[in-house]
Amino acid sequence: MVSVSTWFRYIANKLDYSVSLSYKSYKGGLINDKEVVDSVWKNLFQGKLTFLHWNKGQEMAPTIGDQGGTLLVRKLPSADPMRVFVGDVVLLKDPEKSDNFLVRRLAAIEGYEMASTDEKDEPFVLDKDECWVLADNEKLKAKEANDSRKFGPISMSNIVGRVIYCLQTAVDHGPVQNR
Repeated sequence: MVSVSTWFRYIANKLDYSVSLSYKSYKGGLINDKEVVDSVWKNLFQGKLTFLHWNKGQEMAPTIGDQGGTLLVRKLPSADPMRVFVGDVVLLKDPEKSDNFLVRRLAAIEGYEMASTDEKDEPFVLDKDECWVLADNEKLKAKEANDSRKFGPISMSNIVGRVIYCLQTAVDHGPVQNR
């Protein structure tokens, strides 16, 4: 049996998600003043906070196995430094192919200074709403990993959600270590 406080937290998270998503649509000009309330109610009662994502590839090994796995992802209404943290495994839109998604670890957020191991590269500071994501597999070279070392900093708005659980096989599954 689920406690009453758990239900209240769930409803509060769902309401927060619904309002944030509707506000984002309103600010983007996708809906008008009269449609905001309808959008909040629709997202509150029909929207889902979690979804399954199939991940393949070895970029996130050993966190997610070499063969990939089914991931449980918690949607984020807006990715900002108060909702997603450095060290979290996140699902994000591929900056090079907008129809694809990547699973990577959030390595740095706005305000972090980034320095390269190559002395020719100048250090830089991540701007507002920018982040740096990295693959966990240390055996891969930078170009093979398809992360920020290849495509640079990305917008925080590309982050779709936080990965919370990984199911690889019937006996190999468990929560994903964030932060």
